[in-house]
Amino acid sequence: MPIRRLDPILVDRIAAGEVVERPSSAVKELIENALDAGASRIDVAIEEGGKKLIRVIDDGCGMDAHDLALAVERHATSKIPDGDLTNIATLGFRGEALPSIAAVADLSIETRASGAPHGFSILVEAGEKRGLVASAWPRGTRIEARALFAATPARLKFLKTERAETAAVVDVVKRLALAHPEVRFAFGADSGALFDYAACGCDRARRIAQVLGEEFRANAIEIDAAREGVKLSGLASLPTFNRGNAQMQYVYVNGRPVRDKLFAGAIRAAYLDFLSSDRHPVVALFVDCDPRIVDVNVHPAKAEVRFADPGLIRGLVVGALKQALDEKSHRSADTSARAAIEALMRGNSARHHAPPQANWEVARSPYAPSGFAESPQAAFDAGAPMADASAHEAPAGESDAPLGAARAQLHETYIIAQTQDGLVIVDQHAAHERIVYEKLKRQREETGVARQMLLIPIVVDLDASRMEALAPALDELGALGLVLEPFGPGAVLIRESPAILGEIDCKRLVEDIADLLAEAGDARGLSRKLDHVLATCACHHSVRAGRRLSAAEMNALLREMETTPGAGQCNHGRPTYVELKLADIEKLFGRR
Repeated sequence: MPIRRLDPILVDRIAAGEVVERPSSAVKELIENALDAGASRIDVAIEEGGKKLIRVIDDGCGMDAHDLALAVERHATSKIPDGDLTNIATLGFRGEALPSIAAVADLSIETRASGAPHGFSILVEAGEKRGLVASAWPRGTRIEARALFAATPARLKFLKTERAETAAVVDVVKRLALAHPEVRFAFGADSGALFDYAACGCDRARRIAQVLGEEFRANAIEIDAAREGVKLSGLASLPTFNRGNAQMQYVYVNGRPVRDKLFAGAIRAAYLDFLSSDRHPVVALFVDCDPRIVDVNVHPAKAEVRFADPGLIRGLVVGALKQALDEKSHRSADTSARAAIEALMRGNSARHHAPPQANWEVARSPYAPSGFAESPQAAFDAGAPMADASAHEAPAGESDAPLGAARAQLHETYIIAQTQDGLVIVDQHAAHERIVYEKLKRQREETGVARQMLLIPIVVDLDASRMEALAPALDELGALGLVLEPFGPGAVLIRESPAILGEIDCKRLVEDIADLLAEAGDARGLSRKLDHVLATCACHHSVRAGRRLSAAEMNALLREMETTPGAGQCNHGRPTYVELKLADIEKLFGRR
């Protein structure tokens, strides 16, 4: 067939596919234009997930007739007057947003420049531009996109449900609102989604609380670091305040929301010691740097960036997060305590309204440790094993310590300690696992892990896949105090083990490490997973649930927790303790 030029409208629709993938893409572009126009208030409304209507109204500088006519032309923009793509200080710059939206929707714009006697409006239907018309629009700009993708029905088939598209639009608005606390953001949808964030000036923490909730701010650590002219600020959650996916991670570069593998990997690396691989922290991080060291012209959607020195950025993010976590992660998120109180309150309410001889049960919190308060009488059953620490006088000042003085051991698993203004419930296994893990890490870094020779070497049989994963890592495991030798096909011989672990089940330890390396799929990268191996060692050595502790042992564990980095959570991100304030306990008994 002969080569021919495509119809200009078809060209625009093809190009629009790179910019406007779904309704949320259009909303993002329109809000960014409003922010670049200096808006102090932005109102967003959608219908049917944005497929029927997208409306964005701002009180920015507006446009005159000449600018409005050019605004719907491809590659027409006011954002880079000097044409320097290495120094972009605006969110938009490609001149593609409005023409792309106009190519796949019916677009109408009403605008009025500051100081102009009247405004103007323009309509673009199915890619056909109509003439300018005088308008009485008072100030700023109103843009409406109707019947999105009506001219390209094939695109409609790839959109998700109305609920999912609405959620995507909400996420876009929230991400942009987080970066601009000085702007008021209002959002409404026919599905009922609604919010209105008042302008906060320069108070970024307040905007974060508006968008992500006070609960996040109360369980987050402040981040403030700088390196070689690059500044990092924001909030990062305590490890025990985590989610099942990374959707609650908000990262900005010079005010631009980005989704970049560099940051995702850096955040994951910083929390590696504190969270299991299937849990993710909540963060709101802001990177401010010279625009010349970052390339935002990577993709038409402008969601990805490239840095001149990615190692510098990664090092800054990982270092700042790790330092903050080391300093503050002795705290545990208060969500566990609130969940426990709410569960007990529901149990009290059920008992109050239940008929005589009812079979009551306390609602169990999803955050509560396994086995805690399974029934109203479980904690106070006379037959339940409990080590009583009250008979032993706590050393002077111990009751004033952050985690208080041990008073009892509940079900030989949980330590009950009295603090100045409440009580603390400690999971003895999780707490001791963190303590041993940190000791192993410190020993490895300072002097190397001390080893002890086994009187009788132990033979461990492994299947082919685990043996293949373990074999290349023998030298590195030896540096961790675990000395293994090949012992014929499909077996290894354990000659030495880490001294700090004492008497442990060495065979099971080696099997677990082999499983870890086989699952990782890259034995050569073991150096990046040494902490995981140490965590496995720590788990094997930790005080087990079901072991009775003396009062002295319980208090010693509490004191070690207070001086151990990351003691607020175990190596898997679960809380090691729950703190209940006296005021909350008094509410349970109607004293408040």
